[in-house]
Amino acid sequence: MFVVTVNADLCDGCGECTESCPAETLKLVDGKCQVVNDECMGCETCVTICPTGAVTLEER
Repeated sequence: MFVVTVNADLCDGCGECTESCPAETLKLVDGKCQVVNDECMGCETCVTICPTGAVTLEER
């Protein structure tokens, strides 16, 4: 199981991670990226593409 975390203090709301997530795990809500489901596939695209380093991924 993969768990995505978003640091809201670092997120600038660019939407890069939400657009790149094939599982639609991330969405922009009120101008910030938020995790909206637990369907993460562990591809790490969101982590790689986030320009501010706000998104992290952990395998549990």
